[in-house]
Amino acid sequence: MLVRSTPAEQRTVLHNISWETFEALLRDTGEDRGSRFAYDCGTLEIMTPLFEHENPKIQFDRLIVVLAEELAIEIISAGSTTLKRRLTNCGIEPDNCYYIQTEPRIRGRETLDLETDPPPDLAIEIDITSSSVNKFGIYSALGIAELWRYNGEDLKFYQLVEGEYVECEFSIAFPLFSVSEMSRFIQQSKTTGEIALLKSFRAWVRNKI
Repeated sequence: MLVRSTPAEQRTVLHNISWETFEALLRDTGEDRGSRFAYDCGTLEIMTPLFEHENPKIQFDRLIVVLAEELAIEIISAGSTTLKRRLTNCGIEPDNCYYIQTEPRIRGRETLDLETDPPPDLAIEIDITSSSVNKFGIYSALGIAELWRYNGEDLKFYQLVEGEYVECEFSIAFPLFSVSEMSRFIQQSKTTGEIALLKSFRAWVRNKI
């Protein structure tokens, strides 16, 4: 077992964990626990997020909701829902994830099963410190078409192309908006009040469309 602690995240890594043990831990710890799991072929990382991690997560979610609202795009926010497939022997709990293009197929559902349901269209991954598991590999195996990754300073957009993530400038879900534009507002969130930031962002989106 390896434990690492920083002001942003505390990570515990367990090896040789079977799929059955992984599912038992998910069941026994429940949905209200503060930690998040990432499982990759026997390696389980348990991450407990702290303020430096959680605040950007909230900012991303608010900005995405404003984007969808102003563009009149229906979305379903799935938060940190556990995404897993037994066939791929992997699972993860993203910081945020959303059904956008496939929203009509999920609307009204109370549970998700990625063995039969489509995966979210967009996932947000915040890693202030380095993860011990291959999250790109997990998201790829689960078929997440778009991934936004933020390390506390830099934001990058990725799209899934033939099983591999390729860095891109524009979002698939919101193609009018570039990574540099979104990054600018995330950086502003460090020095601007949250309500003022949302007002500024909404005005900017309206002007752009």
